[in-house]
Amino acid sequence: MSEAQANEVSASTPASEELKREFSIVNQRGLHARASAKFVQTVENHDADVEVEKDGITVGGTSIMGLMMLAASPGCKIRVSASGREAEALLDALQTLIADRFGEEC
Repeated sequence: MSEAQANEVSASTPASEELKREFSIVNQRGLHARASAKFVQTVENHDADVEVEKDGITVGGTSIMGLMMLAASPGCKIRVSASGREAEALLDALQTLIADRFGEEC
């Protein structure tokens, strides 16, 4: 990628712009340890800062324990805020992960 293309990509997604999405937890066991670990792994694979909120409690998107403390059971809604170069791609990846029930069979 040329420097001009890199600058164009950078300009199209400002690092300071915060994007937000709400997700419903649809897997059978909710945001348990394994699901939280997959969530964190997805976040860490993107150049973005993330916070997750449920019922007024906000935690960092790279904290497995923090995510588990949200006690997001099936049917709960979480709000994810992301900022950074890959914020939109990250939110898309999280949407897919959650819709796919974190890879769980049920």
